[in-house]
Amino acid sequence: MSDQIKRVVLAYSGGLDTSVILKWLQVTYDCEVVTFTADLGQGEELEPARAKAQMMGIPDKHIYIDDLREEFVRDFVFPMMRANARYEGDYLLGTSIARPLISKRLIEIARETGADAIAHGATGKGNDQVRFELSAYALAPDIKVIAPWREWDLTSRTALIAWAEKHQIPVPKDKRGESPFSTDANLLHTSSEGKVLEDPWEEVPDYVYSRTDNPEDAPDAPEYITIEFEKGDGVALNGEAMSPATLLAALNDLGRKHGIGRLDLVENRFVGMKSRGMYETPGGEIYARAHRGIEQITLDRGAAHLKDELMPKYAELIYNGFWFAPEREMLQAAIDLSQEKVSGTVRLKLYKGLAMVVGRKSPNSLYSEQHVTFEDDAGAYDQTDAEGFIKLNALRLRLLAKRDR
Repeated sequence: MSDQIKRVVLAYSGGLDTSVILKWLQVTYDCEVVTFTADLGQGEELEPARAKAQMMGIPDKHIYIDDLREEFVRDFVFPMMRANARYEGDYLLGTSIARPLISKRLIEIARETGADAIAHGATGKGNDQVRFELSAYALAPDIKVIAPWREWDLTSRTALIAWAEKHQIPVPKDKRGESPFSTDANLLHTSSEGKVLEDPWEEVPDYVYSRTDNPEDAPDAPEYITIEFEKGDGVALNGEAMSPATLLAALNDLGRKHGIGRLDLVENRFVGMKSRGMYETPGGEIYARAHRGIEQITLDRGAAHLKDELMPKYAELIYNGFWFAPEREMLQAAIDLSQEKVSGTVRLKLYKGLAMVVGRKSPNSLYSEQHVTFEDDAGAYDQTDAEGFIKLNALRLRLLAKRDR
């Protein structure tokens, strides 16, 4: 194998699994390893990952720790939110949307360092292996991808820990027992799955939640906020201009306080099985509600309904790992065109797990109070026009009824 692979870029968290992978790559492929740790706003201190990589013999020039929070929200989360994307009607795609950015950076570092391959720690049962690799191949068709969980024989936690101890990899005390559940986090969400969550009949234990306060314990008084949009993207909170990542972080704080954004979901994985997960997307849920609120008064009915028809396909493409596929880019172009006039302000009421749109205004509003009023409309709408409209639309139904009578 050493003749084939000289250097590998590893998506590295500094945790037990990726530390074992780092050493396994060195032993199995007899190659150099470059580590890449992405700061996507997961809320963890990342410098320990650098120290762990150094301890395992990785030179500083081959340790990459990149702050990608702004790029993540600006170039991935916000475009997805313009589409109002929810996989299977519920999931705001927090894990799915992070993978193409990580893959993009892995490929960039591979080119910078002259690496032959990239490696990731996704298992052979999940969606992430597909997302990482489809994105990587779309950006670098000749890249070699190493997925240790599909190659090695470390099929249990016990075997993993034994291998780590054999190769002098420190094993924290909290990693020696079976983890009650696994988590993934970034600025958009936290997901939890496995172990205590595997029985879909059992309610999610309260200790699993890390991103949101219990809605039952949330403040008894509602809180009102405003979000301003320009061309479909959020630009300000309560009148204060903010960058994409700063805005989402501020909404996360509000969502946590009011217990907003919890989702217990049984979903259909791309690899074929159903899985049960618990998602917390506090700021994302508030933002998504607000975006639909501003679209309600700025999008034409035809455009709005077409967007809703396209959304399930768009969401499925992201979930399945096709961010860099031409069909996703085609849909994005149509969605972005629809957002040209989606500007204005939305007022929301946050209260015990709910984010409710209670007001919206826009200089581009299509809402005409004169046309919808129950009072005198001053001739804005001729109600007698409705008779011909109804008869024309009923013509085919009347002909069918006469034939089938």
